[in-house]
Parts: sequence; structure tokens; C-alpha cells
Amino acid sequence: MTERESSRYIDATAADWIARLDRGPLSQEEAQALEAWLDGDPRRRGALLRADALSLLSESAGALGSQFDPAHFAPPAPPPSVPTVSRRKLLAWTGAGGLAAASIGVLAIGIQPAAAITTGLGEVRLVTLDDGSTVMLNTQSSMRVRYGDRVRRVELLYGEAYFTVVPDQRRPFVVDLPGQPLRAARGTFRVRKLEGKPVDILVDQGGVSLGAAGTADAVFLRPNMRLTLPEAASAPLPAPETLSADHVSRALAWREGKIAFEGERLDEAAAEFARYSKTRIEIRDPALASEPVTGLFAASDPAGFGRAVASVFDARVEQQGDAVILTR
Repeated sequence: MTERESSRYIDATAADWIARLDRGPLSQEEAQALEAWLDGDPRRRGALLRADALSLLSESAGALGSQFDPAHFAPPAPPPSVPTVSRRKLLAWTGAGGLAAASIGVLAIGIQPAAAITTGLGEVRLVTLDDGSTVMLNTQSSMRVRYGDRVRRVELLYGEAYFTVVPDQRRPFVVDLPGQPLRAARGTFRVRKLEGKPVDILVDQGGVSLGAAGTADAVFLRPNMRLTLPEAASAPLPAPETLSADHVSRALAWREGKIAFEGERLDEAAAEFARYSKTRIEIRDPALASEPVTGLFAASDPAGFGRAVASVFDARVEQQGDAVILTR
């Protein structure tokens, strides 16, 4: 009988794989060995996510103005003649996507039905559940986990979360939403539940279904699909919207500590920055507030965003305490 690996040994092996990836892309033989290792024990994928979260540092990036290229959001594809596997491809295997650049906490939890897991202002936390599934919580978010023998149930109380679901044929994965349970067998998807706004669902990989299982009213979302729940819980679900891969990447940029805009008003961009920082952006010119903003910015740097805006729109920027003030 094969002796069961200890969690400490799995964590050490995962750290070794991350170190190899840091040195450069894996060869085809190494990639096959890694894939075989990941398939050998369901705990290994979660261990790899934790090891990567502890080692990964963010890159600072920013772009603004009409010259912004959405292709910058997507990783360049490796040449087809080079059989290597990059760190990004590895994270697709584990279902992690990108890992957050803002303060990331890695937390493996037991199932405590009454306990809520919450992030503070500007905090992004990767939570590993006891089945190997993961949830990345964005800033100012909270969820409650209730796992049982027949169902794995998570309730997003408020905020934004990116789910990576490990398959379990015995227990479906359910996210409780107002009036509509979301079910997932496997894959990755984002749920956004902000005050004063409708619940927004975006599928990255795999698929999810909304509504009562097995009914004609159920709606299925495949990769690159988005659906906004109606305000009235009794209203029928709308048809999902299909997005481009670039659009999906921009919507998930927060996992890497970034905020992406594509034509939003400047005052809307300022409100988005307020989710991540105590520093507020004040725009004291109505015409300036309505200017469209396009680009990728560090979520933790509203002052840098203000300087970029000022240079592009011929405005003046000054900082007074916790306020970045933009005028013309």
C-alpha cells in the first residue's frame, strides 16, 4: 500500500515546482511530469496555488489614452515550435488565472458554518477550501462557507469573488445568490455583488448554471459569457452576453492588483479607485468628470492615476491629505 503523502511534503514539492517555473518555462517533459503530479492527489493543486501566491510579486503597469491596446491585457502566445510551458499556463491548469498583486493572504480553512471570511479595504485574499477549490476575494468582500455531505455551498455576502471549483461528482458546488442558486461542476468564474448594483456573473473557464437544476428556466453560461441578474428575484433570467477574451481579461485585472477601464467616465473611474484606497479622487470640473478613460492602472495608486489623467487631459492635479484633486 502506498503511503499517503503528508501535507508538509506536498507543500514542499509545490514550492519546488514554483521555483522551477520562476527560472523559466518548463520543457515538454517537465510539463508532463508536473501535470502527472497535479493529477496524483487533489490536495496538490491547492498547494501549488498557495506556493505561487506566496512567491508571486506584481508588476506595475499603466496605460491611458487613445493609444491603449487591449492586446496588452492578454499574455503573448508562445511560438508553436517551442514545446514549453510557462508559469501562466501552469496557473490555468490549477484554475488560478492571475494571482492578485495587492496584499494577498493565503488561507486554508475548515468548515465553520457561522464564520464569515472578509477582506478589508485594498486587501485581496486567496482562500483555499478543504476540497482544494479556491476563492479569491477582492477588496471589501465577505463570504460564508457551508460544506456538507451532499453539497458544497458558498454564500457571497457582498463584494467580488473569483471561484476555482475542483470537480466532485458526489457534491455540486453552489453559490447562493438572491433568488437564483448558481451551480458549477468545475471551472473558474467571477461573481460581483456590490451595494446598489445588480449581481454580475462572468465565466472564465468551464461553465455554470443558474436557476433550479433540471428546469426549463435554468440558464447555462459557458466561457467568456456574462449575465446580470434582474433586480426582482421573481423576474425571468435574461440571455447571457458573450464577451471577447480581452474584455474578460480586463474584468479580471483586479486579481493582479490592477484596475482596467475602457471608455468609462472619469468620475466612474474615481469611484472604482475608492473601493481600494482611503485616498479619494475629487474632480472639480464637470466637463473633466465626463471625459472617457481607457487604460490599466495599479489599484493602490490613485495619485499616479491622477497624474496620468492630468497629463492627458491638460488638467491640474494636487494632493491635499487623503484627497487627489483634479481641476482645469
